[in-house]
Amino acid sequence: MKFWLGASFSDTDQFVELARAAERCGFDTLTLSDHLFYADFASPYPYSKSGRPRWNASTHWPDVWVTIGAMAAVTTTLRFSPNVYIAPARDLFTVAKQVSTAAVLSRDRVTFGVGVGWCKEEFVATGQDFHTRGRRLDGMLPVLRSLWAGETVTLDGLPPLSICPVPARPVPVFVGGDSEAALRRAARLGDGWIGNRIYTEEQFDDVLDALRRHLDANGRSLDGFEVIAPLAALPDADTYRRFEAKGVTGTMAAPWWLATPEEKARYGEGTLDLKLATMERFAEEVIGKM
Repeated sequence: MKFWLGASFSDTDQFVELARAAERCGFDTLTLSDHLFYADFASPYPYSKSGRPRWNASTHWPDVWVTIGAMAAVTTTLRFSPNVYIAPARDLFTVAKQVSTAAVLSRDRVTFGVGVGWCKEEFVATGQDFHTRGRRLDGMLPVLRSLWAGETVTLDGLPPLSICPVPARPVPVFVGGDSEAALRRAARLGDGWIGNRIYTEEQFDDVLDALRRHLDANGRSLDGFEVIAPLAALPDADTYRRFEAKGVTGTMAAPWWLATPEEKARYGEGTLDLKLATMERFAEEVIGKM
């Protein structure tokens, strides 16, 4: 079982120290989310009952790839992934160059966690078509893989082209999302899948069944396919072993969300000290027992 540290909503000046601590504590991957700006969104947020985002205008959303570059510079084994990067809100070549550069500078420690997004306002602001975002992502992913492999590609209206630098190893592509379309895309085009909700065991069994069905339709199976699922369960090694037996290869955790009242009183809500202390406890009580 691989443990991903869900570091979204952290202040920007905390990420470098969180990366150092994540590597020390045995986390496999540090992940952070992607948003371009805050507004009074008309688009409904799909992961809250109210349809309103869980953050406000003062919540930090640092650029994913700049932040990964900074964290990669102070670590040697920790991997990094957006959860998830909204690639179709950008043009193909911006995405290709950002990810390729981050992969090179991190010495191949980048996973491309990608999704179609929910926020129409971000697509309007960047001049991209919100309504064709799924179809455009389907077309982007094979071209991105070719560019990252150092290949020359030919696109309509452009001469044959390539990019440089490119990573030494393929960048794994993990598709995020809970919809049938996202699960189909992961099974057809991805090396893995990242869940965006926090799942009970019953909910997750349904997701796994759907993933197996879509993988089978593409001549694939869960063997060699990564499944990263945030689980609605208290951190416990036995619980994670049970999910691992089902086919889960990794889970996401933000240990400070489960800080004890004593820890909160001692360190303060949202502080770096609280995050570091709860990560150390999680490493001892969970990761160290797997």
